[in-house]
Amino acid sequence: MEKTLEFLKKCNIYYLATVENDQPRVRPFGTIHQFDGKLYFQTGKVKEVSKQLHQNPKFEISAFADGTWIRVTATAVLDERTEAQQSLLDAYPSLQGRYQAGDGNTEVWYLKDATATFSSFTDDPSVETF
Repeated sequence: MEKTLEFLKKCNIYYLATVENDQPRVRPFGTIHQFDGKLYFQTGKVKEVSKQLHQNPKFEISAFADGTWIRVTATAVLDERTEAQQSLLDAYPSLQGRYQAGDGNTEVWYLKDATATFSSFTDDPSVETF
C-alpha cells in the first residue's frame, strides 16, 4: 500500500466515488493516512458519503498527477477506535477545529481488499493490492 499512499499524498486531492441507490456520487477528499498497517480516510457521520458507505461499503478512488492516474477499488470498513480517529486527526491538524476523536461525528474508514491500478498513456499499468 506504500505506493498508493505516496501517490495519493502527492495528489493532495483525490476523488472518492460511492453509490446512492443506483446513482454514482463523487466528491473530492484530502485525507489519506496509514495507521495500524492499514490505509484510512476520514469523514463526518452527518455527511451523505457516510450514509452511502454505511449502505454500500464498496467505493472507488481516482486521482491524477504527473501524467499518471490511479484507480483504487476497495471496501470501506469503519474503525470506531478513538486511537484510529486521533491518529488521522494528528496527521491533519486543520481538521481538528471541526472534528475530535470520540465526538460521535468523526469517522475513519480503512480500505479492505483494495486494488490500486496505476495507469498512464506511456507505460503499462501496474497494480498494487492490499
